[in-house]
Formats: sequence, C-alpha cells, structure tokens
Amino acid sequence: MPYDEVITKIAEYACSGDVEFSDEARSNAMLCLMDSIGCALRANAVEECRTVMEVGSEFEGGSRGVRVPGLTRRMPVAQASAATTTAIRWLDFNDTWLAKEWGHPSDNIGPILAVADHLSTCGADASAITVSELLDWMIKAYEIQGVLALENAFNRVGIDHVLLVKVASSAIVAAMLSGRDQSAVSSAVSHAWLDATLRTYRHGSTTGSRKSWAAGDAVERAVKLAVLANSGVDGCRRALTAPRWGFQDVWFEGEEVNLSGDLGCYVMENILFKVRYPAEFHGQTAIEAAIELHPEFVRRMDEVSEVRIETQEAAIRIIDKRGPLNNEADRDHCIQYMTTVALLNGDVRSEDYEEDAAADPRIDEVRAMMLVSENSEYTRDYLNPESRSIANSVQVVFNDGTSTNSVEVMYPLGHRRRRSESLPWLERKFEANVRHTYGESGYASKVLDAFAEPEKLLGLRADEFMGLLQLDDAKE
Repeated sequence: MPYDEVITKIAEYACSGDVEFSDEARSNAMLCLMDSIGCALRANAVEECRTVMEVGSEFEGGSRGVRVPGLTRRMPVAQASAATTTAIRWLDFNDTWLAKEWGHPSDNIGPILAVADHLSTCGADASAITVSELLDWMIKAYEIQGVLALENAFNRVGIDHVLLVKVASSAIVAAMLSGRDQSAVSSAVSHAWLDATLRTYRHGSTTGSRKSWAAGDAVERAVKLAVLANSGVDGCRRALTAPRWGFQDVWFEGEEVNLSGDLGCYVMENILFKVRYPAEFHGQTAIEAAIELHPEFVRRMDEVSEVRIETQEAAIRIIDKRGPLNNEADRDHCIQYMTTVALLNGDVRSEDYEEDAAADPRIDEVRAMMLVSENSEYTRDYLNPESRSIANSVQVVFNDGTSTNSVEVMYPLGHRRRRSESLPWLERKFEANVRHTYGESGYASKVLDAFAEPEKLLGLRADEFMGLLQLDDAKE
C-alpha cells in the first residue's frame, strides 16, 4: 500500500538531491541562520528559558553529545534539538511565516544543527555536513512547513502550528540520518501527522509560556520519530486519509490537507524577519504606525478618548485581547498591549512584557480606550499570494473631537518588499545579541567576523561551526 500523496510528496522533496535553489533563497537562508543564532544566544540569559532547556536532562560531557549555541555543556541529539529550538523561539523574535496557518520555520533549525553536528563529529569524513549544506536543509524545512501553511488553516480546528514543525523536522532529520532514504522519510513523516497538538496555550486566559517551548517539544519528538523510522519501524501509510480514524476525518472535519504547488524555495524567498520588535507578527505594522504617532500621543495623552486600530481578520482571532493579561506570553500576543507600549515609549522591547513594565497603570488605561476592527481589504491582501501584506492602521481620537491622521503601514520591516531596508537592522540585531552573550571579548568579534565572511563560513564543517558558538571557560 503506498503512502498518502501528501506524505509521498514531502518525502520525495526531502530526499531530492537536484533541487535548484535561487540565490535569493540561499542568501535569505544565511540571514535566517544568523538571526536565529542571535535569538538563541540572547534567550540563553533568560532564567526560565534556561530552566526549560536544561530540566530533566542528563548532560553528557567530553566527546559525547552535541553542542547548543551559547551553552557550555553538551546534550544528547534530541535534547539539544529541543534546547536550541526553545532558545530560538523564546523571545518571540525569530522569523515568521503567515498564510492560512501561521508559524515560525526557524523552529526547525535546532534539529538540523544538532543532527549535522552529530554526523560531522561521529561519522566518517564523508558524512560531514558543511554550513552550505545546512542552508539547503533549512530551505527544505522552511518550504515543507510554509507550503503546508498556505492553504490549510489548522488553527481553525484548534491544532497548533507546531504540528507542521514536527512534520518538517521529521522529514529533514530522517533524510539527513538515512542518506535520503525515501522509505525512512515517509515513515517518519507519517508518524508526525499522528501527533497533532492543541493550541490552548496560545489563547485567552490560558495563554502561557508553553507557546515558547512548544516547538522545542515538537522537534525533540521529530528526532525520535526520525530515528525510529531509520531503524526500520513501519510507517502509517494512511495517516491522513484513513476513513474515520485518519487525520483528515478526526481533526480536519473531513477536509483534505492540501499541499499546493511544487515544493521549491518560495517560503525562504518570502520569509518574514522580526527585525526590531519582539511581538506577534500580525501586530508589527501596528507598532510601526504607533511609533509614528508617539510624539503627538505623549504630548496630548491626557486628552485621548479613543485609539482605533484596523487590522486583518487573522489578527482579530489571534491577538485581539481585552481584560487582564496574565504573563509575558499573554502580553506579546496582544495587539492592544504592543500598540500601547509603542504609543507611550516610541519603541517595543522584550523587557516591556515583564511584570515591572506591565505594572505601569497607563498601559491598561490606554488599552481600555482601544477599538480593534477588521479591515476587509487588509484581510484580502493578507491572503493574496502576490502581495502577502500584513497591514494595520492606527488613529488617536481626542476629547475635543479632533484626531491624528490614520497612519497605515501595509508591509512591516522584515517583509520581502522591504528586504534591503531590513538588512542593516538585522545585522545590528545580531551584533547586539552576540555581544549580550559573549560581552566585549575578542571571542564576540570572532563570531561576528565569521558571519561577516559568508563565503568562508559556508565551507566550515557543521562541527566546526557549532564549536564556534559553544561557550567554554576560556570564552566566558
């Protein structure tokens, strides 16, 4: 019995050795690697993140285990995958993909780095993977996750997008471990589809820190599934289409999972970077609009009667939140909160979601004045593959009936249409994250210099690259 068509297409793509990726895709992949490493390094300083990364693990020393960027200790491959992905995701500052489903394709980087380090350290020289090859695996992982998100709204039936991370990572890891054995990849992917996860922890009063480590949990499971598949474990050939018991009938209300078009490098070419503001991506342009209004807002703050936000339908479902916000994870997924902070401060930083910052009474006062509504044109452009806008507009109304201009931002910094404008900011963001971890030591300069010479970096083996990023006593 053959595998479901969607599973077969994913496996064929993961195993293909002749896919030609555009220069733009490979250039963006290097930026994604740089940005994700920076996000992980910065998050390592957050105590709760470190606790999640390290809890319940027996660390291995010496030559055993693989490395995690910014840590001194090694971990087993699956645990290292989870730890790296958790760190990349923790501050909600890593790259993003928005379509009918949402998510963060850089969640897949953790297992790709861990498995590449393992193969390059423990295998024969022929098994060693270069950074250039890492980028190819990244492009494929991004494409699998992102294309599945184009036409399938898993969120509408309550499924979390980390399912797609699990599917993409299981495919890529199985291909890496098996030497592109399609039967092993099909088996791993089929089992990943059986592991749907509720997204309860992303919404309303149940929003919590699990949204920051859910992807880490997903990739740890993906690595295990890939290892099992490579040991010869049978796959579930009708995981999606089995009547009554398959994914489509049980979870997807009988709808077909649609893998639209050919798999290539569309997602990497169009990836969205969080360049300046650590906040859920549907609200990024609202932040930019609010920052433009900041001077006038603070000058007349005592006169404000209403703040109007027009947004896309997806933002209404995800980040339109009224009432109490219980934690940092709740706040960075609230369009009212992030817009208020931008109006008050002229900026939004990770620290603005912490308890001390949230205690500012002005924040809830301004939130209470906000009216959030859908703009149907914004929704149409958001779903249009030719535009992929993520528009918001913000307007402040005063007690005397006057108002500011309605400031509209269609494309956020980090969008493909603003890529060249984003590059200096991405580089500054990376440098700040590296120096935050390594200080002003010569070692920080060594890491920065390595990324400043991409052609040289591409030729490094994965174990050399991971060694560059690992802390030891001499580097601290």
